[in-house]
Amino acid sequence: MTSEVRITPSREDCVYTSCYCEENVWKLCALVRAERTAPLEELFVVFISNENRMVPLWKQKSGRGDQPVIWDYHVVLLQAGPRVDPLVYDLDSELPFPCSLQLYAAQSLRSDSNIKPAYHRKLRVVPADSFLLKFASDRSHMKNPDGSWRMPPPPYPPIHTAESRMNLDDFISMDAAVGWGRVFSLDHFLLTYTGNASSSS
Repeated sequence: MTSEVRITPSREDCVYTSCYCEENVWKLCALVRAERTAPLEELFVVFISNENRMVPLWKQKSGRGDQPVIWDYHVVLLQAGPRVDPLVYDLDSELPFPCSLQLYAAQSLRSDSNIKPAYHRKLRVVPADSFLLKFASDRSHMKNPDGSWRMPPPPYPPIHTAESRMNLDDFISMDAAVGWGRVFSLDHFLLTYTGNASSSS
């Protein structure tokens, strides 16, 4: 197994801007592609959200004790392939970096069975190569009506493609007919990548 081989810098050395998780993950994917530290086909970008854009995650750095953070969406990097145990790279988590998907599921995702349906999580899983080719954000979602920033933007230019300057909503959407990749319920995602549905906790 190659799950112990680090494919990214340490958490402290990764490109990181608070509240720009989708761009942080794009930078991780770009680094792996450039440095060839892992086969790109083993990497998947996972958007966690739902139709209400209210999803709880535990063990987040911005949390308080054992209370979850309610995000409108969150993005992590998943490494999953025939030679590796599935690993999650979440720069906003208090858990190890990277973290086994089993541990991340138990501690951060937990279960939908004990929370209100409005907060049930869905996950859009996008191959990293598709994400690098297709993702674009002009960061307009982080601006107030007066044009000021809700949170300071990253220091590098916005990510865009020849086709688009802004398609973030297509990635956050949990409509399977929109965007790229596959959309899973939480249990279906965990069954697919760990062989176990989430357990009540």
